[in-house]
Amino acid sequence: MGGTDVEAVWRVESARIVAALTRFTGDFGLAEDAAQEAVAEALTSWPRASPANPAGWLMATARRRAIDTIRRRAALHDRYAVLAADAQAAERETEPDGIGDDVLALMFVSCHPVLSREARVALTLRVVGGLSSEEIARAFLVPVPTVQARITRAKKTIAAAGVPFELPPAGERRARLGGVLSVLYVIFTEGSTATSGDRLLRPGVAYEAIRLIRTLAALQPGEPEVHGLLALCELTAARFPARTTRDGAPVLLGDQDRRLWDPAAIHRGLAALARASKRGLGPYALQAAIAAVHAAAPSVEATDWDRIVLLYEALGRVAPSPLADLNRAVAVAMAGRPAEALVIVDDLAGRLPGSHLVPTVRGELLTRLGRLREARAELETAARSCANDRERAVLLRKAAAIAARTPEGG
Repeated sequence: MGGTDVEAVWRVESARIVAALTRFTGDFGLAEDAAQEAVAEALTSWPRASPANPAGWLMATARRRAIDTIRRRAALHDRYAVLAADAQAAERETEPDGIGDDVLALMFVSCHPVLSREARVALTLRVVGGLSSEEIARAFLVPVPTVQARITRAKKTIAAAGVPFELPPAGERRARLGGVLSVLYVIFTEGSTATSGDRLLRPGVAYEAIRLIRTLAALQPGEPEVHGLLALCELTAARFPARTTRDGAPVLLGDQDRRLWDPAAIHRGLAALARASKRGLGPYALQAAIAAVHAAAPSVEATDWDRIVLLYEALGRVAPSPLADLNRAVAVAMAGRPAEALVIVDDLAGRLPGSHLVPTVRGELLTRLGRLREARAELETAARSCANDRERAVLLRKAAAIAARTPEGG
């Protein structure tokens, strides 16, 4: 086995290994460090002699590393004796009945509210997703030391706060589940539309988020919003093959070849949406329902924009946000009412400071209304605020096209 094989096994097994080690040692930081040491050892030893049970080898090696660390802590000799005895029995596979709860507890710990959003994202990708610091840094376009510092601080914060490795009490779990879902959603959205850099899509990041959400859905099958988020991500990812050209340039919705949309992902998304809809539609499921309307339409012109407007209105009632209002304005315009849409957008002034999205939509609406000089100014403003190189290029092309249509380029 080579490095690629080690990485493949680790990607699949990391959450289970770290979760089991955390329960075994009672120390989240120690568990994650021991697991990483086991991976480093595997990279050295597996090319020489491949283990018959790679996942079991990683678990056993990480457990021994954890015990070695505890042995070196003089104040924990008694604890070591207990762990050493437990380890003899634990060399067999971790009991199956505990694995699901362990992984679920790991998700809740990684997304604990004592951590900043950036720390939750980094820690979740590291200990639940099994990504390296280098992979996380590439995904979010930050330096590797920054990612490493976030992970280190997160583990120290969890230890200092005395966060237990356990599932939240039943009365708290649903409230805390929202925090877990929001972290997974942030990871997916960064993959589906990168906030900065020279790529519109980072599919690897988006698909990693979907993998984590599928795991959560399997562990929490009775939670509708977990299925709602899974549906939203599957239906959004279904469009990835048509969203860019071969060289990575964005393809707008109206120009996409819908034959390239992934029918299997659409099928999975609709199935997840059906499960989410059994108890009514929450915020993620409502967004998934909007995506489902797009998936069912043969073209932009044939899309049921009035239904999308109604769904955005429902979303605004369930989870009010300026972004939901902005998207509602787009749908209102697509339904043939650009002047009404402009009123909605103008009401958003100051509610999305620094974002390029409001001037982008405003520029599109002003173009539809024939107010070309204003439209050009808005698109140029949007371009200056946009950190993604690909999106910025699209905005500048639109502004230039308007300039060519107006007298003296004005």
